Order: sequence, then C-alpha cells, then structure tokens
Amino acid sequence: MSPRRNRPPGGHRPADRTEQQESGFGVGSTVEWQGEEWVVRPVAGSASGKHYRCPGCDQEIPPGVGHVVAWREYGGVDDRRHWHRACWNARDRRTSKVQRSRNAPRH
Repeated sequence: MSPRRNRPPGGHRPADRTEQQESGFGVGSTVEWQGEEWVVRPVAGSASGKHYRCPGCDQEIPPGVGHVVAWREYGGVDDRRHWHRACWNARDRRTSKVQRSRNAPRH
C-alpha cells in the first residue's frame, strides 16, 4: 500500500497568496460597498493588542476583542478602519453621521 498524499485531486496546487500578502495587509476578501471595492480582513481577538474606535458605533474596541479591518481596495495604511463585526454587518442600516454624547472622548 502506498502512503497517503495530501494533495488535491488533479494535481492542482493551492492558489498562491503572495499578491495579497505583498500589500502588507494579509489575506482578506473583497466586498462592494457604497459603489467602491473594499478589502475586509477579520482580526482574531488574540491578534489585537491596541484600542480602536469603531466608525459604525463610535465605541471603543478594546484589546483582545475580535473585529474586522476594512479599507478601500486602492487605499493606503491610513485608510484602514477597525469595525466591530456586528457594526460592519449592519453598515447599510446605520446613519452616515453618528452623534456623540457631550462627554464622549474624541479619538
């Protein structure tokens, strides 16, 4: 009996992800939103070590909480936004201008 091979049938190799990794953002999917292409990448809670401000609800995303990073396809590092997963999924149902309370911190 020959040893088992962990290769896909037909001899195809898995797709090379170097194009997406060369951009420095890692692997993400592309979503169309507001007439533009957005790259969306999930971030595990263990991989997040900073505080972020979610543009969907204007609340803080503390370190250790899983969330989503989204940016325009042709945007740079400064265009990345960190969203709660629920806020990203509800982005079409939210208003474009979130009102802050008077004592909310401005980050």
